[in-house]
Amino acid sequence: MLTHTTTRVLEPGDLGAALAVLESDPVANAFVTARVQAAGLDPWRLGGEMWGWYSEGRLRSLCYAGANLVPICATPEAVRAFADRARRSGRRCSSIVGPAEATAELWRLLEPSWGPARDVRPRQPLMVTERPAPDVEPDPLVRRVRRDEMDLIMPACVAMFTEEVGVSPMAGDGGLLYQARVAELVTAGRSFARFEDDRVVFKAEIGAATPRACQIQGVWVDPEYRGRGLSEIGMAAVLRHALADVAPVVSLYVNDYNAPARAAYRRVGFREVGAFMSVLF
Repeated sequence: MLTHTTTRVLEPGDLGAALAVLESDPVANAFVTARVQAAGLDPWRLGGEMWGWYSEGRLRSLCYAGANLVPICATPEAVRAFADRARRSGRRCSSIVGPAEATAELWRLLEPSWGPARDVRPRQPLMVTERPAPDVEPDPLVRRVRRDEMDLIMPACVAMFTEEVGVSPMAGDGGLLYQARVAELVTAGRSFARFEDDRVVFKAEIGAATPRACQIQGVWVDPEYRGRGLSEIGMAAVLRHALADVAPVVSLYVNDYNAPARAAYRRVGFREVGAFMSVLF
């Protein structure tokens, strides 16, 4: 029995305890919870390791270490333990992302050995809603993307990613992993767009999804169509689908400096409940 504090890589037999930690905050943890519910804790299926921090024999904090490094319900002592393990392992992730306070401390401890970062976004408001605003009519032209429309949606996805992250998702492996993820969301019916003459002018996806919460991501409007209110009515349409078909709570997070997007999300019914932080390499 573990009687003091310790950190270790979780195994499939730890699944119940890990899910109990994840489900203590279903909104903030939706991304990792969805992965664990689908893949379990086997690193090969999960796409990374799940580190667990124990205190007095009880699993209290987690850290997902895959393409992203994500602290979960991490106490200050757990953050220090995760930082020590991350330093020993070396950087393998393309970003650190999670609740702002824990992520800021994790980055403070890792920056001397992992820095500099390509970009640090210290505050990204986490927004949620359980119901759409009654005075914003959903765009009737926003619909699910069909599998035979992959060649139409991909350029919009690449443009959104490049604009948001600052690098193209087609670099490195030629975009194979990114294309596979887009195809996965399209196949699952969680990719939405408005088309005009075979051109995507608005798009968004329901990325992480669990029975308790889901997360909208990849919101994008063609630059030539911005300023026409398409993001608001488009988001209202995606929100309607998410609440009806996916989960009772819908979330997203947005850069704090993106005032127009934050205002648009508030108008369609979202409210701020916390903040994330991202460190991009």
